[in-house]
Amino acid sequence: MRNFVRRVELGEHLMYEEMVEASKLMFNEQTASQDIVDFLVALSRKEETAHEVAALASVMKSFALRVNVPRETFMDNCGTGGDGSNTFNISTASAFVLAGAGASIAKHGNRKVSSAAGSSDVLEALGIHIDFSLDETIELLQQEGITFLYAPNVHPKMKRIGAIRQQIGKPTIFNLVGPLTNPIPLKTQFTGINRPDFTMEYASVLRMLGRERAIVVSGAGGMDEASLAGQNAFVLLDKGDLIPFSLTADDVGLAYAPISAIRGGDAKENAATIRAIFNGRRGPHFDTVVFNAGIGLFANGRAATIQEGVKQATESILSGKALQKLDAVVAFSQKIGAKAVAR
Repeated sequence: MRNFVRRVELGEHLMYEEMVEASKLMFNEQTASQDIVDFLVALSRKEETAHEVAALASVMKSFALRVNVPRETFMDNCGTGGDGSNTFNISTASAFVLAGAGASIAKHGNRKVSSAAGSSDVLEALGIHIDFSLDETIELLQQEGITFLYAPNVHPKMKRIGAIRQQIGKPTIFNLVGPLTNPIPLKTQFTGINRPDFTMEYASVLRMLGRERAIVVSGAGGMDEASLAGQNAFVLLDKGDLIPFSLTADDVGLAYAPISAIRGGDAKENAATIRAIFNGRRGPHFDTVVFNAGIGLFANGRAATIQEGVKQATESILSGKALQKLDAVVAFSQKIGAKAVAR
């Protein structure tokens, strides 16, 4: 491992096969923790390449638990996180809106690593426990068209890496690979990164991993979500083609708002914000969610344009369908919890 650390510290990019070898060493319990810390920090300083990200994603997914589901057009809208913008849980809220609009959502998420509240933290605050068995995860997906996969439950080899990431306390390549390692096979995806210079490479990774259609966004102000605060950089992957484009909130009929208008708090505060949105409270939080959900519906092929996607996302909320999805998942979680207590 020290050989890889030295090479990366010198600014050398690893070939795909070399990164596969280095990734397997990271998951080897015999590899010293400090060597893994040094490797991850060096990669971050050098800045990761598409081949390095794709190689780690393939290794990490090979170690994940197998989830047997029917072949459908499942979608994830998990971003990389680590953007430091301290916003509320936009992608988690958007997942319910997407499901309310008819998309089949398999949302991959984790607890906070470099934010005040991660996806799993806010789900618990909403009343949804995250320790579903694989059978329960599949049952929820088939019953409600949405499910949540808590990363440590489906990536058992990540326990040690998780502790190392906490020790580093800053984004690493594992932020980049998180959205790429959902154990449920995905045909479509909407994901965000906070590196506008890496959107094309990240879209190429999605192509390497077999996505049929996907959108990568790097938001204004360094967000890993589409932002109301200015120009957002996108790449659309469609049938193998990579198509860059840019978009502002105004382009889809939404109002400009600074990132400060959507700052988040702890999990309890963010859960309250999400419920307020689903109850129809308009403003920057609402607009941010429909913007991102609208892009997701376009990525999923349910909307012919992003503008149409924003309309469908708005309807998902104002019709009560997004809230119904949230309440249905909460009810499912409570039912599972009651069965566990009974046992």
